[in-house]
Amino acid sequence: MSIAASPAPLERVVPSEGRTARARSFLLAVPATLLVVMILGLPLVLLFRYSLNQYDRYDMMREALTLDNYAAIFRDAFFRNVLMRTILVAAISTAVALVLALPVAYFIARAPARFKSALIILVVFPLLVGNLVRAAGWMAVMGNRGFVNQLLLGLGLIDEPLEILYTPTAVVIGIIAVVLPFMTLSLQSVLEQIDPSLEEAAGNLGARPFTAFRRVVLPLAMPGVIAGTVLVFILCMNAYATPVLLGGPRFHMMAPQVYEQITGQSNWPFGGALAFILMGTTLVLTIASTQLMQKGYARRAL
Repeated sequence: MSIAASPAPLERVVPSEGRTARARSFLLAVPATLLVVMILGLPLVLLFRYSLNQYDRYDMMREALTLDNYAAIFRDAFFRNVLMRTILVAAISTAVALVLALPVAYFIARAPARFKSALIILVVFPLLVGNLVRAAGWMAVMGNRGFVNQLLLGLGLIDEPLEILYTPTAVVIGIIAVVLPFMTLSLQSVLEQIDPSLEEAAGNLGARPFTAFRRVVLPLAMPGVIAGTVLVFILCMNAYATPVLLGGPRFHMMAPQVYEQITGQSNWPFGGALAFILMGTTLVLTIASTQLMQKGYARRAL
């Protein structure tokens, strides 16, 4: 008389093999993870240590552990104004980019499949050109003898060239042109996943197209709105080439000031403190705005 083997040992083997596979995957990921952490984190740790040192005009830097550099930034009205100007320009650029990118992303998401790839390529195409080259192109467009002024003069709409270049408006326009593809792609990837039948159902219930978009599509697209807004705001806060070329020497933002302190003045401690003030401000504002948008989305969902 034979006795059937109990399946219990087999059931114990399978989870054991699963745990072994997960452990191997974890061990394989550890070297790459440590390498990435070192590449990203080590320069920040080193720069933060420099920011606690003291500046010396002869030796460039003296070893210390002081917060004087951070205190000096907030005591100096110039750097306070630079920080506030950076926040204002980043907020305006992000808001305008969101308003401009939303209809474009919606059009691409609802476009026929045979045209969608070509439309996405058109959005991505500006990213193939560096920010410096694009800023130089805007200088040719907005200069006193640029395309805009020549067109307006030729049409007789103005008698003398408009001062567009080297103004805050020029900087905002240039930054929006840089970040618009990022915002568009972030929104398009989410809008594409929203079923068009939901809009059709809203229309059948009497909602107009704009009402259906505002009450149905936009709440469902909030994850993409939040992701795109965070990404674009970070890029705007850290803009360098565009403020330098389109804003001129009298327009100051934080990223160019960090570069000026480190390379122009050789003041590594103060430049490091500026860099961490910029990074900390960006992080705090990003978290705060994300929380506000998520709370607003949750209230609308109730």
